[in-house]
Amino acid sequence: MALLAFLDRGPTHGFALKQSYDSLLGGDRELKGGQVYSTLARLERDDLVRGVDVVRGSGPDRKVYAITERGVSELEAWLAAPVESTTGRPGVIFTRVVLALVAHLDPAELLDQQRRAFVQRSRQLMKTPAADVVDALAVDYEIAHLEADLRWMEAAVGRLPELRSMVDGAVPASTRTPRTAGGSAP
Repeated sequence: MALLAFLDRGPTHGFALKQSYDSLLGGDRELKGGQVYSTLARLERDDLVRGVDVVRGSGPDRKVYAITERGVSELEAWLAAPVESTTGRPGVIFTRVVLALVAHLDPAELLDQQRRAFVQRSRQLMKTPAADVVDALAVDYEIAHLEADLRWMEAAVGRLPELRSMVDGAVPASTRTPRTAGGSAP
């Protein structure tokens, strides 16, 4: 969809699309050239883009692509469709809390360690000046997610006794004694 959006601005070649993507969305994960061209081939096969010209220069010839009417419709439908929330599906931290209880570890320690890491990451993000508005918006997004995770961790600590009872009721009793996160018995 990113390539379709860039092509919606006007016809261009694959290398320019890669540069635009890397500049605005790549961050520290730039697109591979081969990925751009294989995606353009699929988009052309599906009648979402079409080759309209070939630019000859000092290097290899560059095929110029344009978005089709079908491509515009697909892009607009994709942009208009709400993104499905990832909330409602347990994340890695949730899974670790439950498994810590199963393994007779103290999940409060795990949550404390995770909280410290997230607070440190938030502070680091707030101190680092954004290179541009795209970078600033990406940093705002990450900070908002870190803050949401921190709020969830606070709620989780309050529910640990109830969760411990539920886990103990759902998992067969163990002969092992409870341990701390460091692995030793309390």
